[in-house]
Amino acid sequence: MKTNPKILTGIVVSDRLNKTVVVEVERLIKHPKYGKYIRRSKRYLAHDNGSHKVGDRVKIEETRPYSLHKHFKVQ
Repeated sequence: MKTNPKILTGIVVSDRLNKTVVVEVERLIKHPKYGKYIRRSKRYLAHDNGSHKVGDRVKIEETRPYSLHKHFKVQ
C-alpha cells in the first residue's frame, strides 16, 4: 500500500556534494508554557542532479533511501 510522501519546503544551504544538496527546513512551534512561537530548523540531505545552487528555495519529497542519510529528492 502506497502512502503520500512527505513534502517539505526549505532553502539550499550547501551544494558541494556530488548529486546532493543540503536543505534547511524551518518551522515554527508554540512554546508549551509561554505561548510564544519559536523557530526550529533541521537540515536534510536531498538527491539532486546539480541544477540547484545555494540560496534557492526548493521543495523536497520523501522517497526511498538513496544512501544512509539521504531519504529525500528535490522536486
